[in-house]
Amino acid sequence: MTADERAKRGLFLAMQYPTEIPGVSVVNFLRTAYQSTKASQVSALEFRKHMKTQMDRLDIEDSMVQRYVNQGFSGGEKKRNEVLQLAVLEPEIALLDETDSGLDIDSLKVVAESVNELAGPNLGVLIITHYQRMLNYITPQFVHVMMQGKIVKSGGPELAHRLEDTGYEGIRRELGLEEAAAHDEEHPRA
Repeated sequence: MTADERAKRGLFLAMQYPTEIPGVSVVNFLRTAYQSTKASQVSALEFRKHMKTQMDRLDIEDSMVQRYVNQGFSGGEKKRNEVLQLAVLEPEIALLDETDSGLDIDSLKVVAESVNELAGPNLGVLIITHYQRMLNYITPQFVHVMMQGKIVKSGGPELAHRLEDTGYEGIRRELGLEEAAAHDEEHPRA
């Protein structure tokens, strides 16, 4: 499916490095995206009320939505803008690709609190991260470790802590994957 078809079906994707869109204000971007993903049209006033409710919920200042999408935004502002998009668009599933990338500790806490505020029975969240630090503020229900595009280990929050202690090498050793990796290097496939 195309990106707009996935969005209409309730899937949201937050990118590791959000793109700048010069000349397009956040409010206009959000309204266009909202109208594109919802079956019904809403007036500018109705949309503004909906957006303002979400901004208040996430403690986002009015000045942010007047700026051009991600232009001149800090790393934290870009991620907060994505979380605002998530709140306004109200998808069923959100895929957050390395949302912690490029964030200082204060921004990380703010973004994590916002994700915690939004996640729940009407929104499932899949967070892709390479570091435990995001999980210090968001407690996952499930943790999956992927290697070479496959889930090789699953568990609860304790798996993330163990991974932080042992690294991926510890998981490879535990699962006997280092021998398989060495074998693949010696006998490459065509």
